[in-house]
Amino acid sequence: MRLRRTVIRPGPESRIRSAGAIQAAVFVAVLAVLPLILGQHWQVNLLVFTVMYAGLASAWNILGGYAGYPALGHGAFFGVGAYAMAIGTSQLGVGGGYRPFVLIVPIAVGTALAVLPIARLLLRTRAAAFAVLTITLMFMAQTLAYNIRSLTGGSQGMAAPLAPFPAATFERPFYYAMAILLALTLALCWIVRTSKLGLALNAVRDDEDRARGLGVPTELVKLVAFAVSAGLTAAFGAVWAYYITFVFPGFAFDPLLALGAILMAFLGGRRSLWGPVIGAALIGPAQQYFAYRFGASHLYLIAYAALFLLVIYLLPDGIVPSLARRRARLRSPSPAGAPHDQVAMDSIFSAGDLG
Repeated sequence: MRLRRTVIRPGPESRIRSAGAIQAAVFVAVLAVLPLILGQHWQVNLLVFTVMYAGLASAWNILGGYAGYPALGHGAFFGVGAYAMAIGTSQLGVGGGYRPFVLIVPIAVGTALAVLPIARLLLRTRAAAFAVLTITLMFMAQTLAYNIRSLTGGSQGMAAPLAPFPAATFERPFYYAMAILLALTLALCWIVRTSKLGLALNAVRDDEDRARGLGVPTELVKLVAFAVSAGLTAAFGAVWAYYITFVFPGFAFDPLLALGAILMAFLGGRRSLWGPVIGAALIGPAQQYFAYRFGASHLYLIAYAALFLLVIYLLPDGIVPSLARRRARLRSPSPAGAPHDQVAMDSIFSAGDLG
């Protein structure tokens, strides 16, 4: 009797996980070496803001993309994180050096918990009403920052201590702090996409009333998405405040910052893992360039608005989903008769996780 050796080939799901792990490893390696390759101060400074925008766009994507709630007021949470860092370093005696980075976690967690009562009220609305209320919340937070002078310094702003890092590599600690936050944000986005929470958020986005009727805890999953998105946004604001060493209400609670992150998510592709990162990599440097060249006259806002309109008109689903669908059509002209290996490759490209 001859024994046959059975070869077990990996299925599509294992290939998707392997492709996602490879993409994550390459991305982390690129993040680690970029400031070493681009050693000029202005280049690393540009990297700091590009990574920050990638993180902000990814954090917004949890609520605005996966849940489908058009939040326009994330600038409020960014400003809360910025002022929390400035207050902690200047008034609570945390000091300078690397110690302020320890505040990032409590700032993020505290913001996530603090917004829950507000989120519960805001999430009773949908669509345009929700968008209007969220941007109103941001302007309310900005007004409070102007008027609570004993805590925020009012219109004069407040300063955080200058970090005593070597001048030759001053930007690197802030860059790596932003990079770690970005990696954490992407990891949370991946968990959301591949968990029951992600399925529930998709159901909320597609038809919230029907999802509730089928037993999905819609209010709970929306609150979780709102809190996680707000907490991550506040964490980036905290690092930003320590980096620029001065916090002013008009800059900390800036509507253009939130809209810029949303534009990047739209360009790269909402509801995709890498879409906001790609959008930030394309728009972030251009935004900094236009702001530097035309910031005094605010002409860069015209370029911003034109770019947003082009993205909505030409790529309503974003770069990543559009490329994924195009590649799927080219590789699978007849989905019903496509080979098993071909289907696996299409699944890897569209779901694991370029899309």
